[in-house]
Amino acid sequence: MAPSSSEAALPRLRTLASFLAPHRRTMLLGLVLGLAANAAGLATPMVTKWVLDTLGAGQSMVRPIGVLLALVVVGAAITLCQWRLLGTLAEHIVLDARTALVRRYFRARVGDLQRRPTGELVTRVTSDTHLLREASGSIVGLVNAGIALLGTLVLMGVLDLFLLGCTVVAVLVVAAVMGVLMPRIAAAEAAAQESMGQLGGALEGALRAIRTVKASRAEARLGERVVADARQAAAHSVRSARVTASVWTIAWTGIQLAVIAILGIGAWRAQRDLLEISSLIAFLLYAFQLMGPISELTQNTTALQAGVAAAGRIREIEAIETEPETPPTAATRPAVADPEQPVLVFQDVTARYGPDAPPAVRGIDLVIPRRGHTAIVGPSGAGKTTLFSLILRFLEPEHGQLLLDGRPYASYSHDEVRARLAYVEQETPVVPGTIRDNLRFTHPDATEAEIREVLRAVRLDEKVDSLPDGLDTSLASTEVSGGQRQRIALARAMLRTPDVLLLDEATAQVDGLTEAALHECVRQRAATGAVVTIAHRLSTVLDADRIVVLADGRIRAQGTHAELLAGDDLYRRLVEALRIAAERRDDPVTVR
Repeated sequence: MAPSSSEAALPRLRTLASFLAPHRRTMLLGLVLGLAANAAGLATPMVTKWVLDTLGAGQSMVRPIGVLLALVVVGAAITLCQWRLLGTLAEHIVLDARTALVRRYFRARVGDLQRRPTGELVTRVTSDTHLLREASGSIVGLVNAGIALLGTLVLMGVLDLFLLGCTVVAVLVVAAVMGVLMPRIAAAEAAAQESMGQLGGALEGALRAIRTVKASRAEARLGERVVADARQAAAHSVRSARVTASVWTIAWTGIQLAVIAILGIGAWRAQRDLLEISSLIAFLLYAFQLMGPISELTQNTTALQAGVAAAGRIREIEAIETEPETPPTAATRPAVADPEQPVLVFQDVTARYGPDAPPAVRGIDLVIPRRGHTAIVGPSGAGKTTLFSLILRFLEPEHGQLLLDGRPYASYSHDEVRARLAYVEQETPVVPGTIRDNLRFTHPDATEAEIREVLRAVRLDEKVDSLPDGLDTSLASTEVSGGQRQRIALARAMLRTPDVLLLDEATAQVDGLTEAALHECVRQRAATGAVVTIAHRLSTVLDADRIVVLADGRIRAQGTHAELLAGDDLYRRLVEALRIAAERRDDPVTVR
């Protein structure tokens, strides 16, 4: 049986309440200030009646007018304080929500994050949390408006019960119509926010690939796709705006019609001496004041609906699994490492990326020596990247286990494992910031001498010295090429020798001379520690001490280049493909 709309809304309300709960004292103070402002507003028509009665009796009007002025000034001061308080509170709530989302993103499992468009994740932090701003004050506003409405009706009853009955009937009719329309507002707001997330994801992906888009002359086609998403978002937003406009129009029109009816009935009663003129004027003032609470109820209910919809989308992020939280630790190395003991061992490891997904790797038994260069080769989809994900604990085995220094991975925290590793990606090797920020990203306390040493190792020291800002050059600068960014990433990984250096073909974007220098760095590092590379180039295969051939998620063969060339057909075909690619790249005739 499907849950009702009210049952479905409860978890989202709890999510909204979780962001409001830490600020309950401030919200309570805002409520008290609102009640005080309401009291001043409710007293004003009665004091106005006092002024009129005093005028009719020919008495001094100094006191009633003084009280009336005091109510206006005090009410304005209290309202100002409440608005400032609630405005500040709203920004703090938005900040808390954004902080919680950002922290969850960075604690999340890599696979769960990568299954969602980056633009959508950004929209959750920016657009969705912004809706909490209005929703944060809506609860206080609803309570204040409700009490103001009730107080107004009570004081109207004190003045004339018959006119009050007419007013209550009008209010109930307006409330019934609004009650029918409110669920439509919630649905429209949720659809609008969902379409905004889709638009953000489409635009982010398009801008990320802007070079390919332009080179493919696909600007118009891709632009139309993004514009189509924008049109869909606009359609949902227009629907939401129309529903909201309908609610406001019904509320205002209903109250205005009620005031006109009250004026006619009140005038008729005053003609027959059933009601004093001063009481009729005070009653009409209260009738006009009803517009305030009803408008606030409508506005705050709309804001609350939008906030609940946003809270529902924010709550979806809670479904992203996070890695176990552990305090930062230093690298846990054995006091004296056994040089004969392998640094990493795969024992019958099987892993998949989802419960319904096929195994990405199956029955992997692999030993990574403490020293030496191991290259992993295989066709696309063979499981090369999955092995790196398992080593880095981006992915956990479904079956089997990994050992680090003879101990199961499960006995280490994620931080302890990663403190022993260094990783260079092929596609996105740098992080936002300056060259210095990137080099110190893993080791913030690295010295200038250490930084200079790794820059020399990757032959980047002269280039950095030639830049106007040197190490403080932003990597957003066009003065730093793609190949240089990749060398910066490799230098970062080489800073303070890791136990295992993982390279996803770190020489893919560099020239031949630089490639030779980087291979020399890899050879030197392999002499003292473990280097594991995913090989896409022939030179990487030839330089490796041992080569692992993957196919269909399994280890097909392993050995030296000569052994595999003589004994494995797939390896021969892979080498032939790498050789042809290398010849084509180096052939001056084909390079244009």
